[in-house]
Amino acid sequence: MDGIIPLWKETGMTSHDAVFKLRKILHTKKVGHTGTLDPEVAGVLPICVGRATKLAEYITDEGKTYEAEVVIGTSTTTEDATGEIVAERFIEQDISPESLAQVLTDLTGTITQIPPMYSAVKVNGRKLYEYARKGETVERPKRQVQIKELVRIDDHAPLTANAPSFKIRIKCGKGTYIRTLAVMIGEALGYPAHMKHLVRTQSGLFEAENCLTLAEIEEKMLAGDQSFLEPLEKGAASFVQVVLNADLADQVLNGRVLSEEQLGNLAEPQVALFHQEKLLAIYQRHPNKPGLYKPEKVIMLKNG
Repeated sequence: MDGIIPLWKETGMTSHDAVFKLRKILHTKKVGHTGTLDPEVAGVLPICVGRATKLAEYITDEGKTYEAEVVIGTSTTTEDATGEIVAERFIEQDISPESLAQVLTDLTGTITQIPPMYSAVKVNGRKLYEYARKGETVERPKRQVQIKELVRIDDHAPLTANAPSFKIRIKCGKGTYIRTLAVMIGEALGYPAHMKHLVRTQSGLFEAENCLTLAEIEEKMLAGDQSFLEPLEKGAASFVQVVLNADLADQVLNGRVLSEEQLGNLAEPQVALFHQEKLLAIYQRHPNKPGLYKPEKVIMLKNG
């Protein structure tokens, strides 16, 4: 069994929980997720099965889309609704839709974030949440993330003391913390803030409307229906694709180094190599030998 499952991860389970349950449903151990979702967050979580697990890191690196609700006036230890309130300041003067829109525009593009203390980022070999749970603080590394789109998606009314929340859609690159983004929006408006609700609606090529729940996948498996498996080739959609003839395909399956000329003189750091519509391998520029490409991941076995 090889392919990608567009899973709708429901709230109340970790990404690891989802993988554990799918291993039992699919009767295979070779299952892996493509980037964690917090237990309280529902949404699109592509799951790689069989040979597709070799592509998990590439799918993880692809862009994501989220919808979130932000509350202005209170901040929490975790930057979301699960934490304890650490600061309060109710909206004193209505915040106009135009003011909020400007803040969202200002936070679009490349921005710098500091990961929250309640996160899995490692510092000195320990996860930040391990420090946080012991009441310890540690200097956190700054990171640059890409916000491709940040727009308000509710009724665009002014924010007031009685109606301090609003909904946004975020299209972003890897490593973005949406709850930290919520805090940053509040800071730009001059108030504490936190993320009240979050859902991931898209991950790479996979969208919410195409996803299945664990229960739906189990039902299909019991009926002998594996239509929930998407081709593993979708995991290489972000790469430039090169179609090979039979001779070159055989060389790739043997792990041979190829020249730029053999691959069409492409100026790409990585390429996906295909033969007869099947993904054979991901090749990368050779680090020590100019003009050559070497295998990074061989997906297809020589015996098929």
